[in-house]
Amino acid sequence: MRPRKLLRIARWEATKGVGGFDRGAVAVIVAAATFVLAVGFVGITGGVALEDGIYRVGVAEDSGYHDPVAEDPAFVAVDPDPDAIEGGRIVDDRYDLYIEDRPSGARIYLAESGGEPTGKSRAALAALRQSIDRYNDRRMFEEPNGTAAFPVVVTIRYVERGGTETVAIGEAGGDGENGTETGSERDGNGTGSGGSDAEGRQEPSDGAGGTSSGGDSADGTDGRIGAPSLGAFDLFGTDETAGTPSDIQPPFPFQSLVLAFLFVLPLNFLIQAYGSSMLSERLDRRGELLLVAPVDRSDIVLGKTLPYVLVSVAITVVIVGVLWALGGEAGALSVLAVVPLSLLFLATTFLGAMFARSFKELTFVTVTITTVLTSYAFVPAIFAETSPVAFVSPLTLVIKDLTAASVTPGQFAFATGPPTLVAAICFLFGFGVYREEDLFTQRAIPHKVLDALASRIHRPRSVACVVVLLVPFVFVAELLVVVVLFALPVAVSIPLVFVSIAVIEELAKGLPIYAGFVHARYGRSLPVTLAVGAAAGVGFFLAEKVTLAVQLVGLPGSRVADAAFQTGLGSADPTVVALLAFAPLGLHVLTSTLSALGASRGRSTFVVGLVSAVLVHLAYNVAVVSRLV
Repeated sequence: MRPRKLLRIARWEATKGVGGFDRGAVAVIVAAATFVLAVGFVGITGGVALEDGIYRVGVAEDSGYHDPVAEDPAFVAVDPDPDAIEGGRIVDDRYDLYIEDRPSGARIYLAESGGEPTGKSRAALAALRQSIDRYNDRRMFEEPNGTAAFPVVVTIRYVERGGTETVAIGEAGGDGENGTETGSERDGNGTGSGGSDAEGRQEPSDGAGGTSSGGDSADGTDGRIGAPSLGAFDLFGTDETAGTPSDIQPPFPFQSLVLAFLFVLPLNFLIQAYGSSMLSERLDRRGELLLVAPVDRSDIVLGKTLPYVLVSVAITVVIVGVLWALGGEAGALSVLAVVPLSLLFLATTFLGAMFARSFKELTFVTVTITTVLTSYAFVPAIFAETSPVAFVSPLTLVIKDLTAASVTPGQFAFATGPPTLVAAICFLFGFGVYREEDLFTQRAIPHKVLDALASRIHRPRSVACVVVLLVPFVFVAELLVVVVLFALPVAVSIPLVFVSIAVIEELAKGLPIYAGFVHARYGRSLPVTLAVGAAAGVGFFLAEKVTLAVQLVGLPGSRVADAAFQTGLGSADPTVVALLAFAPLGLHVLTSTLSALGASRGRSTFVVGLVSAVLVHLAYNVAVVSRLV
């Protein structure tokens, strides 16, 4: 690699890219930027109201329930019509709920269908209860004597697990005999919610009520998700929250998730330009000039990729700067976390551009890449506050940075290492097909995949090196399987994990074997076939031992991860760990040999051999791993 030539190619790519923008491209860029800003605005402001006016409530203006209904945008207060009630039921379809004030108390009627309350009326009743609680809370917060309004107040601060800091759970105070009661009586003007009578009508209480989980806290923010504010206020809801005991809810970084998604969204547009540039070099045969120039293929590819990497880093820095200016905690960690994602997006797009035969095919490839990689980045990050499985995605590091949470070096390596390694291997396989035979010929995508694999195979033992290179792909795919399935019941997730792992691993061993036979990298005799199968099995076995670090660093104590990576660490039995450390050697040699025997005779028999290998692998998982893990 020669840096001077690489930088010159990067300058050409940047100049060509800027000069190639027409009005349509500028319009797309403007639209994309507008969309990103709109998503950011939604994340900062806490979302858009999708439930405004969906429930219609018949309530009189002089009713004690009118103000809670009128102040909640989900409700529309409709003038009550006495004729709407017949036989204790609503007969007018204008109402979802109907509140009838009586001397003995108010009665709430629910709209019915077939003699039973409708689903919408039940949802309206639940929303009304929460609205009443929030209304009562707001009235209590207006009281000058806060201790009298809320005799018991619980203050919670969330700290990292394993910390030694002692946190005060709560404090109580107040005057009078009810000062230690958790559920305090509202005053005579308060409004409460009660139970329903035997006829299905809601019978509200006349003053007693606790605070709802959706109640507003004293500082006017939503206590459940830490709704953000601007400037010096808590943008991401990470400070202490104060309120009544019923305000306590588990932390969920909603705004942080939305804002973290902003870091990934520009990559989806960036790879479109990158993939189009790479494919144009092939279709217009402009890349032929560089291929005959005294420049290494790696210099050409990396030089063309460098401008897009720098643009992705610049966009990330701008986003971090804006969030920091708004009072967020985003910093260098967010930038470092997005770089591996950027490389992964670009590397897979480069490989897709090498395989695609037209812009139509490239569109399909890039949409697939966008969907899969966005899921890989975003889905694990949802569990950032609940499970270490979240560190499968580098986006979790961004969320931790946004919420000012600490990240260990092991967690950082676990989150960024696999995508970086997969990106490097994608570029490596792309180098194998960045040649005239593949660039300027209309070969089908499966054929080019086999070309990329075969470019690294020269003799039977070379297949082991290619299988080792595919192990990072297997690792990332298995991590994604763990993320998707770990929340399911163990009785469901473990069998699905066994099936997924068997398919993923056998494909990773079988495809390089088949590619070598298709390109005649070795003979088809029985001794050679057995040698190829053994080499693939041993190579995979040695490479997968790296996954021992998964539970030691990233996923300790997870049964689904233990079933996926079969380390046995979850059992805490040295005998089990030792057995699962060496038993897979025989399994991988056997199954890869089955694939090799099929591949040596043709495509149809390869499919038969591959299916046989998957079934043997699955039987091993069920018979051995399920009993030991």
